[in-house]
Amino acid sequence: MQIEEVENKGLSRTYSVTVPKEALAEKLEAKIKEMQPQVSLKGFRPGKVPVSHIRKMFGQSIMKDVVEDVLNESSQQAMNDNNIRPAGQPKIDLRANGEEVTKGEADLEYQMTVETIPEFEPVDPEKLKFTKLISEIDDAAIDERIGDLAKGQKTYKKKAKTAKAKKEDAVLINFTGRIDGEPFDGGAMEDHELVLGSGTFIPGFEDQLVGTKAGEKLDVTVTFPENYGAENLAGKEAVFETEVLEVRGAKEAEMDDALAEKFGFENLEKLKEVIKEQLENEYGVQSRMKLKRAILDELDGKHSFDLPPGMVEAEFSAIWNQVQAEKEAGNLDEEDAKKSDKQLEKDYRKIAERRVRLGLVLAEMGQKAEVNVTNDEIQGAMINEARQYPGQEQQVIEFYQKNPQAIAQLRAPIYEEKVVDLIIEKAKVTEKKVKKAELFKEDELL
Repeated sequence: MQIEEVENKGLSRTYSVTVPKEALAEKLEAKIKEMQPQVSLKGFRPGKVPVSHIRKMFGQSIMKDVVEDVLNESSQQAMNDNNIRPAGQPKIDLRANGEEVTKGEADLEYQMTVETIPEFEPVDPEKLKFTKLISEIDDAAIDERIGDLAKGQKTYKKKAKTAKAKKEDAVLINFTGRIDGEPFDGGAMEDHELVLGSGTFIPGFEDQLVGTKAGEKLDVTVTFPENYGAENLAGKEAVFETEVLEVRGAKEAEMDDALAEKFGFENLEKLKEVIKEQLENEYGVQSRMKLKRAILDELDGKHSFDLPPGMVEAEFSAIWNQVQAEKEAGNLDEEDAKKSDKQLEKDYRKIAERRVRLGLVLAEMGQKAEVNVTNDEIQGAMINEARQYPGQEQQVIEFYQKNPQAIAQLRAPIYEEKVVDLIIEKAKVTEKKVKKAELFKEDELL
């Protein structure tokens, strides 16, 4: 086999590879002999079909498999011989006539172009300094969380007959809906409690009940939304003959043992213990996330090297597809929604470049420190992923077992977190106490 470098430009390398037809013929013979014991043809005993007959009947077809194997082997050898660390799959450009090659009449000739991982020296983590933000969990934070639980356990108490309903009050009502004077299925209810401002009824219905009193009767006119679930009602105007039976005021649940019991705890103290544990976990996750962001910002700022264009383009393409989907769905955040596509593309290309750069830096640091992801860690991640699909766990696990690329996607975040752990362990990290608002303050995207 002959391997010759024909282009060396930036991070791109192109090699010309020639595999003589004689070498292909040898591999073909070896492949046929390997197959011979399993070949069964009419007129021959199983496993006794002559090699010459197999070659005559299936030679060209088998040669196609041989050529594919040789392409993989020779391209890998070309990279190994030239100490290439590929940044992606090499591109193969066949230069020989494919049919002539498979017939054994021509050498296999092709050019291989591959992008390489840039050579750089990652920063020594022992020379890095970081500040870890932490926030104490006080009684006020625990009471605030329990207060939120109490708000979800509101009860409603009957008000005086003269009381006018206001938003966040509940009204007990009877109603009958008609379209063009005719009642429709599902349009009537009795003794129904409706919280005003909850948005559970047709838009406009609840608003017209604000200010009503017990005993009052009124017609509520509304129009069903165009996208309403029942096609026979969508977009149509309806009049609901409505009677207000009671106006009820909201009363939040007390922060006491009774509230705790509603959530399955013995008493309020036990509920507080559990809430404190939850908050400790949330604060810890946020503190770790802030520290990791600081680490990534520092690594990004301390490294400057050429990036493999293919890696950047692949990363940008994935990001841009998501941005476009969010734009079409009207889900872009307020700041991005004001930007032109040109500006958005520029901003998100910078993000793609940052991600690729950091990925390469973390990979290099991990390699130097011999960081590895174990099979048990991969298995754990696979099981966690499967649990997100109740009833389909086995199918999810089988999917990962059959798709190495999917396994790689599980491995990547585990590897990244282990390298971050390594940096935290070796760098100088000091703690700084801050208020909850600062700990949970959102960072800029870039």
